[in-house]
Amino acid sequence: MSNAELSVLGFRMRAATEAAARAAYDWIGRGDKVEGDRAAMAAMRAELANLPVRGTVVVGESGSDGQGDDGTSLLAGDVIGAAGCPAFDIAVDPVEGTSYLARGMTNALAVLAMAPQGTLFRPGPCFYMEKFVGPPAVRGRIDPAMTVAQKLAVLARETGKPVHDLTVFVLEKPRHRDLIQDIYAAGARVALYPAGDIAGALMAAIPDSGIDCLMGTGGTPEGIITACAIRSLGGVFYGRMNPQLNGERMAVKDAGIDTNRWYAAEDLARSDQVVFCATGITTGLLLQGVERQGRSVRTETLLLCGEGSGRQVVSNWQPVAPVSVAASGAGMPQP
Repeated sequence: MSNAELSVLGFRMRAATEAAARAAYDWIGRGDKVEGDRAAMAAMRAELANLPVRGTVVVGESGSDGQGDDGTSLLAGDVIGAAGCPAFDIAVDPVEGTSYLARGMTNALAVLAMAPQGTLFRPGPCFYMEKFVGPPAVRGRIDPAMTVAQKLAVLARETGKPVHDLTVFVLEKPRHRDLIQDIYAAGARVALYPAGDIAGALMAAIPDSGIDCLMGTGGTPEGIITACAIRSLGGVFYGRMNPQLNGERMAVKDAGIDTNRWYAAEDLARSDQVVFCATGITTGLLLQGVERQGRSVRTETLLLCGEGSGRQVVSNWQPVAPVSVAASGAGMPQP
């Protein structure tokens, strides 16, 4: 596929994340992350079916209710699109930050990445991944095995900022107590968020975003999606499988996965023909959320098409649907 064709695909692909964001909008602050995620997933799936590709979901949703591919799911192994079209791997997160969505908080995103078939890493039983993400300035300068203090020293040197002016994005989890103390001891600041490490990673890769790097353990699916974005942005990404639960540790060991190996973005997304879209659901660090403006709904989408292609932020206005399911109360739990 040529660069021009890839750009056209990316521009059309954003319809899927925009649809997911609009579908999730009615569930903001309603306390039901499951239904909000389900609505976004169905909307994204419907738009993906309109793309001129034959896509296989490599990174998808984790629950299936035992039903398999019902035409609305986005589960690993689902195949979408017509035979004979260019074949792609698909990685999705219809709502990154379902807790944000349910609680009406900032930073919820609808996210989608695609790459030629066979080029995206299959995570298997690995649910957790330790990550480091930084800006292009530290490319080739960071060894992922460095200590926290050493990484921050390199980051300070290469960006021209003193360590005490650096801000590190970290998920606010008990497992990060020692990491947070190490960052403080090195003299840097910590930006703690309960979820949303895709948004944090993107900010870390964009110079002068207010986030200088990301450290810590988050989801493996999010890591693979992030790797696609980092290939376009030109930043630095390293990830290491880091199982947190006993069942996951056993499954990872049985699968023969090396938990000491650090993967670069190029290991997880083995093609420069990557396309990435993220649409804001609630306003956050990276993007404005969905807004109703008169008879229209406005969305804001980050679009990345191909390695080193730069980034586009696209605003789109769509007519308001007459009545939404959540707003009418239909399909929602009744007292």
